[in-house]
Amino acid sequence: MPTDVHQHLWPPGFLALLRARTTPPRLDGWTLHLPGEAPYEVDPADHDLAARVRLARADGLDLALVSLSSPLGIEYLPPAEAAPLLTAFHDGALDLPAPFGVWASPCLSAPEPDPAALRHELARGCAGLQLPATALLDAAGWARCAPLLDVAAALDKPLFVHPGAAPAAPEGTPAWWPALVPYLQQMHASWFAFRAFGRPRHPDLRVCFAALAGLAPLHGERLTARGGGRDRGRVDCDAFYETSSYGTRAVDAMVRAVGIDVVVSGSDRPYAAPVIPDLGADAAVHALRTANPARLLGPTKGARS
Repeated sequence: MPTDVHQHLWPPGFLALLRARTTPPRLDGWTLHLPGEAPYEVDPADHDLAARVRLARADGLDLALVSLSSPLGIEYLPPAEAAPLLTAFHDGALDLPAPFGVWASPCLSAPEPDPAALRHELARGCAGLQLPATALLDAAGWARCAPLLDVAAALDKPLFVHPGAAPAAPEGTPAWWPALVPYLQQMHASWFAFRAFGRPRHPDLRVCFAALAGLAPLHGERLTARGGGRDRGRVDCDAFYETSSYGTRAVDAMVRAVGIDVVVSGSDRPYAAPVIPDLGADAAVHALRTANPARLLGPTKGARS
């Protein structure tokens, strides 16, 4: 079942709530305002359901997983503000036609995470739990999110780690800066924190890092040199890496570092177009698009009709 594990598509009810807001994150028509980024002009076609279904079919997908845009910062809004947005997102995304599925996103601003709310969304059909990398940057973050991770592991659902909100950039910073600097720094840090703190606490949890984990696994030689990589030759078969915004050279380097069995296809559409890397064999493409996503998501997961 060819799969894209990382797309974004905002349901109508979610769009309406973003437009009703007077403070970021908010939409003014189709202009997106975020605290840490320049205003962004959203293309209405990016969230046109019929157009996106056609694109998914043209890409040959049987499953495309829709992700809450964590850089919006919705998970960290006060609970009274976050709750209706999260409900609108989950309700709308779960109603999307095939081939779309959805990751479940929790509110992270409450004093304690709410495992029952996550269990409810997973029971309704969400493919797994999504957390922003900003929630998982250190031991404290992994410990605070442990009740949510325990629910995912108990229900045999994976975790998807996605870049979170970017800090405010100085005036004159290029528009591409958030995607290339803070987003990747977050992914890099969350991967090392996972190695140090997440995996020991959650030995059976399947985890997928967006954007090839900021290429963090390529630092294996330095990790060994600095005393943290004694198990460098051991591949964590339950830690996956999705390919959005990267091409053949980066994917090939990751395959050399972690093996092809844990690399999965993701596009980040509509912010980037899907790329099928040239790894020299049809079997490699099958692994990235079909076999590996199936292992990430589990044997019972498929597109809803």
